[in-house]
Amino acid sequence: MAAPVGMIRRARRAIAARRGLAGLIALAAITGAARDALAQASAAPPAPPGVSDATKAMLGSWEFSNAERDKTCMINFKLDSAGAGRAIELDKACQGVLPAMKDVAAWMHGKDDALRLVDPRGKVVIEFSEVESGLFESSRAVGALYFLQTAAAAAGRDRTPDTMFGDWTFARSGRSLCQVSLLNSSSDAENFDLKLSASCDALITGFSLKGWRMDRGQLVLLSARSDPWRFEEGDNGTWHRLPEGRNPLLLVRQ
Repeated sequence: MAAPVGMIRRARRAIAARRGLAGLIALAAITGAARDALAQASAAPPAPPGVSDATKAMLGSWEFSNAERDKTCMINFKLDSAGAGRAIELDKACQGVLPAMKDVAAWMHGKDDALRLVDPRGKVVIEFSEVESGLFESSRAVGALYFLQTAAAAAGRDRTPDTMFGDWTFARSGRSLCQVSLLNSSSDAENFDLKLSASCDALITGFSLKGWRMDRGQLVLLSARSDPWRFEEGDNGTWHRLPEGRNPLLLVRQ
């Protein structure tokens, strides 16, 4: 016997209602997931800005001191992200120069190119402005003057171009990659020429070296294709590329 029309219609409405309820449950789940993702994104620390030339020039070791320079410590500026800025390593002695340095967790450049050392929440602990190449002076907000200078300048080995002329070897993991000659000739007003040996590793030839210069105690190798390579002098006279990493690219005098 055929089911009454009313019963069929009620059955159809019940099925539709169940489907509608399932849809609402699915929609609620999607909405909740989206809300959670938005909350996580809002809570995440902001990514540091792009890598500018000024940022690259800060990488490596710097001396932090008071005005009399009878209190000093070393600061290592890194490129890695850290909270609201970039990673930084400070000697414990830095607290002896300025006690508030114990709160420093990162560094950053402001829109006005001021150098700022900040705490984990991004609050400025101390701010510096560059007064000459490789030398920064603090603002007077901390009550006294403090200075940052490159480690090379602090150690009295802030190399000039004439000390760099000659033959060098690129090396990594004890293996020679290429010989490069830093020449005493210039194709433009700012940079010196260089010459590679006939046999070089692809890492070096792929960089397309076109010249070199000194900047704030660092050796800058220029490329025709990409950003420059920066090298900092180590204690043994060997230069290492910045950021150094686990397996740094080295330059060794011949």
